[in-house]
Amino acid sequence: MVPTPTNEPVRSYAPGSDERASLRKRLSEMRNEVVEIGAFIGGKEVHTGTEIPVYAPHELSRQIGTSHQCGETDIQNAIKSAVEARHEWKNLPWTERASVFLKAADLLAGPWRDTINASTMLGQSKNAYQAEIDSACELIDFFRFNVHYMERIYQEQPASSPGIWNKMQYRPLEGFVFAVTPFNFTAIAGNLPTAPALMGNTVVWKPATSSIHSSYYIYKLLEEAGLPPGVINMIPGRGSQVGKHVFSSEHFSGLHFTGSTSTFRYMWGTIADNLGSYHSYPRIVGETGGKDFIVAHASADPAEVATAIVRGGFEYQGQKCSAASRIYLPESRWEATRDVLLGQLSEIKVGPVEDFSNFMNAVIDRSAFESITGYIDHAKESSDVEVLHGGGYSDEEGYFIEPTVLLTQDPTYRTMCEEIFGPVVSIYVYEDSKYMETLDLVDRSSPYALTGAVFARDRDVIIASTERLSDNVGNFYINDKPSGAVVGQQPFGGARASGTNDKAGSHLNLLRWVSARTIKENFNPPSDYRYPFLENDPDDVNII
Repeated sequence: MVPTPTNEPVRSYAPGSDERASLRKRLSEMRNEVVEIGAFIGGKEVHTGTEIPVYAPHELSRQIGTSHQCGETDIQNAIKSAVEARHEWKNLPWTERASVFLKAADLLAGPWRDTINASTMLGQSKNAYQAEIDSACELIDFFRFNVHYMERIYQEQPASSPGIWNKMQYRPLEGFVFAVTPFNFTAIAGNLPTAPALMGNTVVWKPATSSIHSSYYIYKLLEEAGLPPGVINMIPGRGSQVGKHVFSSEHFSGLHFTGSTSTFRYMWGTIADNLGSYHSYPRIVGETGGKDFIVAHASADPAEVATAIVRGGFEYQGQKCSAASRIYLPESRWEATRDVLLGQLSEIKVGPVEDFSNFMNAVIDRSAFESITGYIDHAKESSDVEVLHGGGYSDEEGYFIEPTVLLTQDPTYRTMCEEIFGPVVSIYVYEDSKYMETLDLVDRSSPYALTGAVFARDRDVIIASTERLSDNVGNFYINDKPSGAVVGQQPFGGARASGTNDKAGSHLNLLRWVSARTIKENFNPPSDYRYPFLENDPDDVNII
């Protein structure tokens, strides 16, 4: 039996605490370093010579790294390395594979915690708490719980009959897995390559350019934990360049992806076009976008709803796939909810991560900044929209955007329907008597089906809402914000345009990275073709 996993306790980083002092010290050290970030191919760090600078999003003058970008030769070498490492890695006892990731969890819970957290804070502009729940706790949980789920899968065996022993072998896929990871969660960047690797696969990993700093340290953590060369090959580079060579390889066997819906659809189409060239049908696992909602019923508590909007909509600048971005409020609770909401927002500070009192920091890069502020500018010019709070922004020192709340009279206005991926929340106020009609509106206003929340004290309303919204969310929350899924407690993923709903943080995801083989062994095989029914019986009546 592997150690029973429990969720890693979240540190508070309260003033005066040792953990706060330790993190501040490491943050200060790393803030003044410019780390050279190479590719990792066959266990060796490769400096390609094609370099791009890495800056802190909240301090654009602060260079924290230099990333080497991979070209065709590097990508082909990474594929070759993964293919060559496959035989030895898949034949390693599963307990030995498990030990690598269990050790990685313990290292991250201990001496590596400050480094990974500080890297996430600097490179992705997360405050101390958001970094802690992500890059420390969630990634530790992924490592530990995935091992537990692997053991559970291997224990699932078919029934046997007398003289027969039936076994199920859970083989890794025939080839390599391509892991493509996003900027917004260090834990996802760590889980997408390691979950398939745990199950015996080798991996080519393309991390997001905007989170390459923390991805570098994830690889170094795994290296210290004993990950053999070639099992995971990290290749920074342009997505189109990397994908072109990966998807044209006959050895490509699976895609583990988190990112935009458009990119995922493009990848799926490319895979389909190349289907005849692969050894087997590739597994495609993806978690993409969301247009996540909060619906409040007239029986809901206004303070609870307002707090869910603030936390669900503006933690990590709204750059979560699960962030609340469209809100439906009843007329009877609108004024009370608005007053609490605006009161809380008036206290929020926006600034660099080094100031622990900042609730919000910078958005990830210029592209995101321009896209988000484009939505804000459009809303300011719309006659159907009122900017209730925020709306300001500046890129002089970093990519800072105020928490922005829009009130619209049009439930189909673009910010109520389109994914923004930033600190913009849109509110529509509905007539109390039209609650069920509003649920229908929620369902048809977006192509996504990731997360959503309903606030109500009326149990009949909760039951009816849960049933009506059964198809349009993969993670449903009752009287809680629609973000913050915990590994082992709320397995995460959505359907429709939000992905394949393979539930990271559960055994369901790991099952996608194995190809089962049934083995039947007969201890007493027959030596004659005849069955007993063929023998003559004197009592039978001749019917011929």
